[in-house]
Amino acid sequence: MTEKKEKYQEVAKEIAAVLEGETNLTARMATVSNILHHAFVHYFWTGFYVVDPEKPDELVIGPYQGSMGCLRIPLGKGVCGTAATTRETQIVDDVHAFPGHIACDARSASEIVVPVLTDRKLIAVFDVDSDKPAQFDEDDKAGLEKILAASF
Repeated sequence: MTEKKEKYQEVAKEIAAVLEGETNLTARMATVSNILHHAFVHYFWTGFYVVDPEKPDELVIGPYQGSMGCLRIPLGKGVCGTAATTRETQIVDDVHAFPGHIACDARSASEIVVPVLTDRKLIAVFDVDSDKPAQFDEDDKAGLEKILAASF
């Protein structure tokens, strides 16, 4: 087992313990983004974009850690909008080569975005950026998908 896989397993246990009994969605998202952001050195920006109930064709910034994020992202645009539309995790080694990339922070170099579903309905995407290229892989994908499925 890789060191990164082990770290995700440890972090998953910590998140589950902290979230036990908490029903507020914002509190859950804030906790997940905070714990993950501080657990991994390759995380530069970590947080949620939530489906806006008043504008369901847009994602609006949710709880996050890091520099200023984009306030809104249209579905289908950029890495986050693509993950929301396809409902599939997106791993991008070079965000500057991604068609339609939305540069919220020019220092971002690579990214992973995981759709967050409850009862098969998209409620948000979880976005992690790194300031270095090619920082995310299948270990990140598996770890994040498991944590997010258990947390929401």
